[in-house]
Amino acid sequence: MTTTTMSRGKTYDMVYIAVFAVVMAICSWISIPATVPFTLQTFGVFLAVGVLGGKRGTLSILVYILLGAVGVPVFAGFSGGIGSLFGNAGGYIIGFLVGALVMWGMEKVMGRKTWALAVQMVVGLIVCYAFGTAWFMIMYTRSAGPVGLVTVLGWCVFPFIIPDLIKIVVALGLTKSLKKVLPIMQ
Repeated sequence: MTTTTMSRGKTYDMVYIAVFAVVMAICSWISIPATVPFTLQTFGVFLAVGVLGGKRGTLSILVYILLGAVGVPVFAGFSGGIGSLFGNAGGYIIGFLVGALVMWGMEKVMGRKTWALAVQMVVGLIVCYAFGTAWFMIMYTRSAGPVGLVTVLGWCVFPFIIPDLIKIVVALGLTKSLKKVLPIMQ
């Protein structure tokens, strides 16, 4: 492999990472009205890891979080800033990164077949829920007093399980389609 080819590969990697950070931002701005409104943030996360793979997908999530941390309004509701990460729901945003790291580790063991990606995404979602819920309980207790696990799950997890599973299914389908037309992304 020549230096030019390696350099071009790194350039493509940086572009794909940046593009998917933007995709996650756009997905976070899209709010779906429902009994409990939800965004497409997790869809962007699943799509990034599905299309780019564990390493580049995780890096795109890191870029997304860093953009938000420095104040670029990439989070839900066009918010940004370090305060967004240290608020009650900030653990779910950081949980995207933790979940992606777990998906990347599982990818190394299980590979990238569709069934393996589905398992990885579900486990990544569970990790995100666990990290975010623990964070929420700590932050909420600091600001408003103690709160029970079942209460927090009722607020922050249960209403989102079905929409998040639908997002996984759509992300898997889109990942499969994109890989057919963009073989360089493999």
